[in-house]
Amino acid sequence: MPARGLGRHAFMSIVKAAVAVFCLVLLGLFLVLLVGSWPSLRHFGLRFLWTSRWDPVANVFGGLPFIYGTVVSSLIALLLAAWVGILSALFLAEFAPRQLSGLLGILIELLAAVPSVVFGLWGLFVLAPVVQNVIGPALQAVFGFLPFFQGVIYGVNMLTASLILTLMIVPTVMSISRDLVAGVPGRYREATLALGSTRWEAVRYVVLPMVKPGVFGACMLALGRALGETIATTMVIGNRPSISASLFAPGYTIASAIANEFTEATSNLYISALIELGLLLLVISILINAAGRLFLARISREGGPA
Repeated sequence: MPARGLGRHAFMSIVKAAVAVFCLVLLGLFLVLLVGSWPSLRHFGLRFLWTSRWDPVANVFGGLPFIYGTVVSSLIALLLAAWVGILSALFLAEFAPRQLSGLLGILIELLAAVPSVVFGLWGLFVLAPVVQNVIGPALQAVFGFLPFFQGVIYGVNMLTASLILTLMIVPTVMSISRDLVAGVPGRYREATLALGSTRWEAVRYVVLPMVKPGVFGACMLALGRALGETIATTMVIGNRPSISASLFAPGYTIASAIANEFTEATSNLYISALIELGLLLLVISILINAAGRLFLARISREGGPA
């Protein structure tokens, strides 16, 4: 076999081995969580997913409040971070002066290097009072007719946790989207401008459709971090295992529950219920990413938005 063909064969073998190792690790993780959560699965069955009582003393556990808190806080954070991150990326890559773009890009990316506990402390001592005294009353005055903005405004609540998660995942969306936009060949922009389009029209109708799959992937990566974030959300979400339509009420996430209660679990069933929460977090992450991929494939077949 020629040396070139041998090198290609070796490279493909390494790639296949790496993929196989990744699949085995994921399968092993799933099996370990499944075995650890089996007592809870056997005892509570599927009702663990839709019951809300969490009583370690009585050994009665339901995971619905944690599932609700995880999904709602992460989706709100993704909705806010996607708009901010994508628009910031477009500004830095297409409209900002080069020196300003480089400086602002570095400053935003530095947010990704900030430890989550620092975000949590800042959220607890700075953002939580602002939400309670400024943002919450303003939202309630305008949108108080909606159930999402009714009730007593607590400083540590679902909204505060969502805002903290937004700050933590914006750098991921922004940095990847900016690199994608900057990587679009200039001839496409020039051709669009030559036809009489404005700069914004060139970005909207040419650049954005070309980078749409990559930007979507950036949002999925950001969502993955939001789903699994622990310390920051633990410090600002309130840690109350209840379900409320109001974003001003305290909540709980799966990761926060595991971090708070695993060292205090005194019974095998209690530990198994916490491990089942970890299994649920893994399943939720996989399902959301799979749904995102299906949505992306669908809009790609339809030619994307106009």
